[in-house]
Amino acid sequence: MSLDPAMVRRIAKLARIRLADDEVPRLQGELNAILGYVEQLAAVDVDGVAPLTGGAQMTMRMREDRVTDGGIPDHVLANAPDRIGDFFAVPKVVE
Repeated sequence: MSLDPAMVRRIAKLARIRLADDEVPRLQGELNAILGYVEQLAAVDVDGVAPLTGGAQMTMRMREDRVTDGGIPDHVLANAPDRIGDFFAVPKVVE
């Protein structure tokens, strides 16, 4: 499929792109190159290839659900502006 200048102007109008008359040939060539690539993709034989819609077909590896304190409070609180023991200290916000 090859686009003519009138179709390029129509596409630009639908996309709300201001297009000067001297830009039409450049855009026409770019759009024709894109359509040529799409035609190449359409020619690829995909018979017998299962469609892949994403990672939904994969099962997630599960880990044991354990509650821990992390065991590294000094690393966690290293950049805290203020701390009380193993906890973040914050200003009181409710009077």
